[in-house]
Amino acid sequence: MKKIILILMVPLIMCIHSAELHGAEIKGVYFEDTLTEGNEALSFRGGGLLKWLFFKVYAAALYLPEDVSNGNVLEDKPKKMVFHFLSDMKAEQFAESGEALLRNNAWEDELTQIKGKLDAIHAMYRDVKKGERYSLTYIPGKGTELALNSEVLGVIEGYDFAAIYYRIWLGENPVSESLKYALLNNGEKWKGEEMEL
Repeated sequence: MKKIILILMVPLIMCIHSAELHGAEIKGVYFEDTLTEGNEALSFRGGGLLKWLFFKVYAAALYLPEDVSNGNVLEDKPKKMVFHFLSDMKAEQFAESGEALLRNNAWEDELTQIKGKLDAIHAMYRDVKKGERYSLTYIPGKGTELALNSEVLGVIEGYDFAAIYYRIWLGENPVSESLKYALLNNGEKWKGEEMEL
C-alpha cells in the first residue's frame, strides 16, 4: 500500500518541483515570472546582484507591464522592484545611501519639491535581515508603496516622487550601470559577473 501511495505521489512531487523552478533565479534567489498589483499584470523584465566591496547587498528584480519599453520605464507607468537582501542593513542606511544617489540623478529644485515625501519614505524604512525582502511598487493614481516581507509600510502619493525615486536604479547615474542594464534586459549582463557598487 505504501508503495502505491509513493508511486501516486511522484507526479505530484514533480509538478511542485517544476512550479518552483518556473521563474527567474539570480545567484540562488528565486523571483516570480509575473506579479499582479491591483488590476495590473507585471512581468519580470530583469534582475541582477548588487555588491559593495566584498559584500553581497541584495538581488533585485524589476517588473513592468509587457507593453512598457525600456525607454519609458521612468514615465507614469506601473512598475515594481523587489529586493532580496543578502546581508543585514540598518534603517538609516537606506536614507543615507538614497539621498546620495538621488543627488546624482536629480536637480536640487526637484529634490526640494519632494523633500517631505523623501522624509516620509525614509521614516518608513526598518532594519532588514539577510533573507528578507523589500518591495517598491508604483501604481498610477495610487502612488509608491513600500513593503517589507509583503507587509505594507506606507504609500507615497504622486507620480512626481516615483519619477525621481526610481532613478536610484534606473536613472542616468544609477547605483550600478551593470545592474541597471541587467534589470532592463532579463539579467543579461549579470550572467557570469557580479555587480559592483
